[in-house]
Amino acid sequence: MNLKTSKFTGKIRAALPAVATLATAAIIAFGFNAGVSEQATAKGKQIEMNPIVEFDTNKGVIKAIIYKRQAPLTSANFLDLVNRNFYNGLTFHRYEPGFCIQGGDPEGTGTGNFIDPVTHKIRYLKLEKKAELTHDSAGMLAMARTNDPDTASCQFYFTLAPATFLDNPPGYAVFGKVIEGLDVVMSLRKGDKMTRVVELPAK
Repeated sequence: MNLKTSKFTGKIRAALPAVATLATAAIIAFGFNAGVSEQATAKGKQIEMNPIVEFDTNKGVIKAIIYKRQAPLTSANFLDLVNRNFYNGLTFHRYEPGFCIQGGDPEGTGTGNFIDPVTHKIRYLKLEKKAELTHDSAGMLAMARTNDPDTASCQFYFTLAPATFLDNPPGYAVFGKVIEGLDVVMSLRKGDKMTRVVELPAK
């Protein structure tokens, strides 16, 4: 992805880059290995619980709930990458004070994507924006992309403050929220590293 083609006006200096996207059917066809999630029983039915992902960083530990039920395609893409150990060792390459900290780029420049080892092509993700998932507070987890709504791939960001202007159409795909370690998120800066990112086992 090319940063020169992606800019927000006004409040932020550079657009959220990332990488791109498949049609729904194509995504399903990849057969994501999203891991086993905790199950709960409600009214006699098995209800899949939203999983937790732990980010071990050089600044400390962050835990985020992943809204798998509310944003299934975006969550499946992210959890697949987590379970491939894709994010282990990657850095946070972009820091915007009072706005976001962004990471997940294998190139470390804001231009990298996930290349599927089977197809040898970039895996793009179709924008999955849900009205109930918004950038209403610090600690929201969402996919970065270029100006094309369907160009998310592997890069993600944590908000450092409410950023509801990102919910304006077409918007960005929120798929999680920090539930532990928000102070760590707030302390992250460009160049900080994710030593390990894992989906926590079901209890």
